Amino acid sequence: MSESTNHQRSQAELEALAKIKDAVEVIKARAHLTPSIGLILGSGLGFIADHFEDATVIPYEEIPHFPRSTIVGHEGSLVIGTFEGQRCVCMKGRVHYYEGYPMSSLAFPIYVLRALGVETLLVTNAAGGVNPDFKVGDLMLIEDHLNFLGDNPLRGPNLESFGPRFPDMTFAYADDIRALWREVAREQGTTLREGVYAAMLGPSYETPAEIRMLHRIGADAVGMSTVPEVIVSAQCGVKVTALSVITNQAAGLSGQPLSHDEVKEASELAKVRIVPLLRGVVSKL
Repeated sequence: MSESTNHQRSQAELEALAKIKDAVEVIKARAHLTPSIGLILGSGLGFIADHFEDATVIPYEEIPHFPRSTIVGHEGSLVIGTFEGQRCVCMKGRVHYYEGYPMSSLAFPIYVLRALGVETLLVTNAAGGVNPDFKVGDLMLIEDHLNFLGDNPLRGPNLESFGPRFPDMTFAYADDIRALWREVAREQGTTLREGVYAAMLGPSYETPAEIRMLHRIGADAVGMSTVPEVIVSAQCGVKVTALSVITNQAAGLSGQPLSHDEVKEASELAKVRIVPLLRGVVSKL
């Protein structure tokens, strides 16, 4: 590799780190605590942040370089406070690759959370059920994923201060925290599915043929998020788990057309189980 290429990559890394520092400084100036637990809440699930005590709410547009969500159901604010006695920061809404952002923009919030002190990350999303045994309203704990986004958030200059160039993904979804989800679900009498999540580019929903393909190669649910956050978390050494709300049966399984309104409605119905489940998991971390 030439000396000029090394210099360019070094400069790109320095610029990325400077942007992360800018965001962290603004957040720390307004927040009254240092969070150790992060939550990323998907479609229709931002209401969970309303349960934070003594909360500081910072709209994404007030955080330097922070990507802003353009999707209905993703409010777009960072909430820092106490939840079940734990110091937490919550991303109330996220951005997606299909919104036109580069992968580096999807990685940026995770680097910011890590720089703020986050060591454990709990992610939620809305997903279509690929497994024919899954029903609308089911909750699925992700055990592994398939990345069909056609890109990787670590592509480009590596931020060495956050993690290695080639992070291992064998245990991307933390076994011990997944065990905690199961324990809390048993205590609360909540049925918790487990399976493989496939991330597709979107924003169009998948075709019936694509769903048949995904089922054959081992996918249980499909969505358009989560995987970039998990990959960056694995690089950063953040312990992460993710929970999917099955908001619809995927294309070709129900015989009905799919819509985003359906996703929001199913998320609303799942509230009564998700809130106590999250509360229980966070309280035991």
